[in-house]
Amino acid sequence: MTTISGETVGLAESSDRLWDALIHCDETHAVATVRTAVSAVDGDVCAAVEHVLLGLIAPAQARVGRAWAANELTVAQEHAATAINERCVAALVDAAADALPAPSRGRAVVACVDGEWHALPARLVAEVLRLRGWRVDYLGAQVPTDHLVAHLHASGAETVLLSSSLPSRLPTAHSAISACLAIGVPVVAGGAAFGPGGRYARLLKARWAGDAAAAADLLAQGLERPRPGAARLPDLDLPHLTDQEYTMVRRTRTQLVKQALADVENGFAAMRSYDERRRERTAEDLDHIVGFLATALYVDDAELFTTFVTWTAGILSARGVPPQCLLPALDSLRHQLGDFPRAVGILTAARRALVVPRPGRAA
Repeated sequence: MTTISGETVGLAESSDRLWDALIHCDETHAVATVRTAVSAVDGDVCAAVEHVLLGLIAPAQARVGRAWAANELTVAQEHAATAINERCVAALVDAAADALPAPSRGRAVVACVDGEWHALPARLVAEVLRLRGWRVDYLGAQVPTDHLVAHLHASGAETVLLSSSLPSRLPTAHSAISACLAIGVPVVAGGAAFGPGGRYARLLKARWAGDAAAAADLLAQGLERPRPGAARLPDLDLPHLTDQEYTMVRRTRTQLVKQALADVENGFAAMRSYDERRRERTAEDLDHIVGFLATALYVDDAELFTTFVTWTAGILSARGVPPQCLLPALDSLRHQLGDFPRAVGILTAARRALVVPRPGRAA
């Protein structure tokens, strides 16, 4: 038997077995693997379950995302693997039910930002808090802000933990954070959406936690409750929004995508042979590009957009789509938004960062 006291328990063997079960859609063996991993840890059951949740299941889910991005897993396999990981979390929590401490530390609400469907990170946060003695209301994926606030009023919860994986949800996250602060409830934000080191969480006036354990530690230290009514309009926290560039890009998103689609077809000859399904997928990609541009304008950070564009280039390349198809899209948006200096600067920076092989040369 191994112990987690004062050291990190190696989970490499269990990790390999879990991954094999995930990619073969084998729920039975996945659940058996995580249960065996818990039983191999000496000591407190709750600590052992937390260790396996964060040291085995969470890394496996991150690997699922990387494998999908590299085109090593299909969308169907990615969905199946995520569902199996959720089942593994439930199995471990059920097994630890009799050992859970009394919820004496307070009441917390855990939810995903409206529009955010990646709920497993939030679920891990909720379960770690329960294992550490918190009463937790887990609201799941895509929680509208008005319903979140209504639940806070009804429940009397002392803290909100908001999760989001997609940076394009940051404006919505800001609305949710501001609404919670306005009624005197502190907010802890987590997830990849909030940027490296949680830079956007702090920008939007939330506390930051890099993972479930950090969130639990932060709550244990105690959070100062904001003065009710203290939240301000976005323009006061983000003065650059007064130039209206974010608002105009958001309002004209449909027209921007439509014109960009036509310009990509003119500038990327291969697209002229696309069937309807591939044209629809291209339009969806362009819509995401415009959405991330709007978000970069919202937080005034060109790096957010550049990171997304280069990531998208990698996704396309892994699927056999030449990344140079992004160039006419960026050029189209830069032309359409020529009167918006921040947007032009962001698009120009992204285009410079996009490394595209020259014709006749190896990538």
